[in-house]
Amino acid sequence: MSPWNGKGARDVFDVVSSTSEHDQYVAATPRRRRGRAPEPGEVVVSPRTGLELRVQEGPDAGRVAAVPRSGLVRVGGSRGDDLVLTDLPPSAVTVEMAPGGAALRASVRVWLGAVGIDEGVVPVGARLRVGDHLVAVERTQPPEDLRARLADEGLVYADPTMDRVATAIAEVAPYTMSVLVQGETGTGKEVVARAIHGLSLRAGGPFVVVDCGALPRTLVESELFGHERGAFTGAATRRRGAFERAHGGTLFLDEIGELPRELQPMLLGVLQRKRLRRVGGDDEVPVDTRIVAATHRDLGDDCASGRFREDLFYRLATVRVEIPPLRERPADVHAIASRVFDELTGQPGRGPLDEATWRELLRRPWPGNVRELRAALERVLATGRLDLDAVRADAGRVPPDALAPPLSTTASSDEEGASRYRDARAEALAAFERRFLGALMDRCEGNASRAAREAEMDRPYLLRLLRRHHLR
Repeated sequence: MSPWNGKGARDVFDVVSSTSEHDQYVAATPRRRRGRAPEPGEVVVSPRTGLELRVQEGPDAGRVAAVPRSGLVRVGGSRGDDLVLTDLPPSAVTVEMAPGGAALRASVRVWLGAVGIDEGVVPVGARLRVGDHLVAVERTQPPEDLRARLADEGLVYADPTMDRVATAIAEVAPYTMSVLVQGETGTGKEVVARAIHGLSLRAGGPFVVVDCGALPRTLVESELFGHERGAFTGAATRRRGAFERAHGGTLFLDEIGELPRELQPMLLGVLQRKRLRRVGGDDEVPVDTRIVAATHRDLGDDCASGRFREDLFYRLATVRVEIPPLRERPADVHAIASRVFDELTGQPGRGPLDEATWRELLRRPWPGNVRELRAALERVLATGRLDLDAVRADAGRVPPDALAPPLSTTASSDEEGASRYRDARAEALAAFERRFLGALMDRCEGNASRAAREAEMDRPYLLRLLRRHHLR
């Protein structure tokens, strides 16, 4: 097998990303302290926490070694080793965190399935045969502790469908590889990006946001890469771009799918070389910036049509996190509404809603997303009342007569027989979706693109719903 040199993980086996960022885990500069501004050109080292080695089988089964802050665990037969396996020589294997898993170096043969390795990167969840032992590489993160940490970063959830999103955030946060966050408009993609930043070692560094869809095409290059004085009319002074302002931290590129095609090669070059040239400048500037991008578009379709560069897509989407819309996680309505009222009023509780209206808010399907829900709750504080039909019709952009009435008056026999509130609610939402989508597709004569435009829905999401309800 090819030796692991910090960049050749794919030479070992195709289980981890092939990005060039592995070299950031061997830094020539000291690790910066949380909260200290990074020096120009300084490489920021990611934290080495959150993994453990657990002996599942063998004479020493049950022994565990957590990967410490130093990021290095020694496995061997000496009492000085972190994980002692009695049939090994001293310090026979060293394990260190790396992008996508754990980098190991061994003076004995280590087996991953039928593959024998001396050096390489293995993914989290790998089960390694070392001597007479089976050792698993596991990630540790107590679920409740994770939920509390994410709440501190602004990401509040209660629905089980968000557990996979939370787990993905926890897994990717310690590293420096790029992340692509996907989801409909208003689902909270920026909140997820901030949580990734907040749970990383870069939390003390800047978090810079660039909305690629809101900038004029002529200003995107200057906003990203900066410009020199006199580079163009109106450039009276030198200006640092978003990459430089986010040095040592995270750059959030919102609506990356709207980035002009002619600028995509320039962005790809900066991501690969970690150096940029300002508009009108001659010198290259080193940058150490982590990229989290977000989009509501299907970039796979955009790559197929030539609108988005495929190599840039895979460079940005080293890890992909997809956020389900709020209508697919109904339990989050209560958690988010409570958090919004707490933030807006400064007091815990449900704001000015009476008990009956509060119950009604939580029991009816919400067709909109988090952004619409927050706007509706702000309207409650302004008016002191909640007009459910008007608010939901506005939030979901559907006619009021298409909304499902309260469960108490329209419960079907199946819903009445449901043993759990969650089951009944899911059945009511599914019935609403079938009625609404069926009528929508009839009006649009089966044309999904026209239907998506009329309903102001993302076409990929509409297609998923149609397939789910066997309407396409």
